[in-house]
Amino acid sequence: MKRLLTLLLALMLASPALAQSGPLRLTITDGVIEPITVAVPTFQAENGAAGQVAADISRLVVQDLAGTGLFREVPASAFISQVSSFVQPVAYADWRAVNAQGLITGAVTVNGNQLVVKFRLYDVFSGQELGQGQQLVGTVDGWRRMAHKVADATYSRITGEGGYFDSRVVFVSESGPKDNRQKRLAIMDYDGANLQFLTDSSAIVLAPRFSPNGDRVLYTSFESGFPRINVLNVGNVSRQQLGTAQGEMAFSPRFSRDGRQVIYSLSNGGNTDIYRTDLGTGQHVRLTSAPSIETAPSLSPDGSQIVFESDRSGTQQLYIMPANGGDARRISFGDGRYGTPVWSPRGDLVAFTKQNAGRFHIGVMRTDGSEERLLTSSFLDEGPTWSPNGRVIMFSRETQGAGGTSSMYSVDISGRNLKAVPVQGGASDPSWGPLQP
Repeated sequence: MKRLLTLLLALMLASPALAQSGPLRLTITDGVIEPITVAVPTFQAENGAAGQVAADISRLVVQDLAGTGLFREVPASAFISQVSSFVQPVAYADWRAVNAQGLITGAVTVNGNQLVVKFRLYDVFSGQELGQGQQLVGTVDGWRRMAHKVADATYSRITGEGGYFDSRVVFVSESGPKDNRQKRLAIMDYDGANLQFLTDSSAIVLAPRFSPNGDRVLYTSFESGFPRINVLNVGNVSRQQLGTAQGEMAFSPRFSRDGRQVIYSLSNGGNTDIYRTDLGTGQHVRLTSAPSIETAPSLSPDGSQIVFESDRSGTQQLYIMPANGGDARRISFGDGRYGTPVWSPRGDLVAFTKQNAGRFHIGVMRTDGSEERLLTSSFLDEGPTWSPNGRVIMFSRETQGAGGTSSMYSVDISGRNLKAVPVQGGASDPSWGPLQP
């Protein structure tokens, strides 16, 4: 049975003779055959101040692409041709000889703190440039973002999908022993670079969630002794608290698709339901009224539906209801318990945490509950979050034992390319933000 949204490299790319009949293209429909081989000569430094930055950008472009599992680098030691100028003609035969299917060339100029990056992408076997060359202007301090943008453009041209490299992740940074764990909000680039702390460790914080445009973060704080939802401005680290009555506990928040409202769980008098609050007016609307526990809501990309977890059937399962409340339909029917559902940015899949037979899994299913696939298995995997293009899922993994630590991993929705996210210290509850403007 055909599995949409898993990875396939088109068979034509496996043969140079066939590849000449069309442009370099990565068709994503079924299991991976072989990564595309890409040569990335060190970008040319067009003035004396650009040398190190040019080398750094080139290496990061390679790291981004190779990290997807869809691309493999042709090592510089294998090069026959040497690129000495951004405008020199491409010796396609030399690159074919080293089995490069794609070629990325670039040039870098530095004037003070201004950084200019030019780059081109070539299909080696068809002997043509893919699209037109691009020029990016930024700052030397932001060279990593420039490299991510080059990699995003390359990824998009070859796969036809949006990229995800120039994005950030907000998460809970953890330190200290398990019985006295200190937690604070932190933000970083998708690859762990440029780490910044957004809160101190004076209060427990949980479940940060990015706004649709990445300017704000929702999170749950125990600063008052009860869980309360805060809205934090990423730019100036100012915050406001979602108004709740005395004795009420609010948690598991997410922004609406326009960023003006928040959906969340509210516990009052022993009952937990899903609510929506308008951030501008403060108006609250109750969306569920069952005697069961309803939590972890996530909106569909078009804002018309909410997926959430509930124990109304006697066990923890996933349900979908209209965004304004109403009848809910159950979508999870496998063995075990399901929780923390998150709607894919593409709208066709729901990611979730599953607990069964003493193991935790990150999985995906279609929005009607069909085609369930488990992507991971460990002592404790939980809390999936989607990359901006819906191709990769990041999640928390905790090791077993009294001194167990939390870390973050990512995995492709095919279940391939499972790898740790490089973060110093413990880390949990990731939320993947949008591509940066």
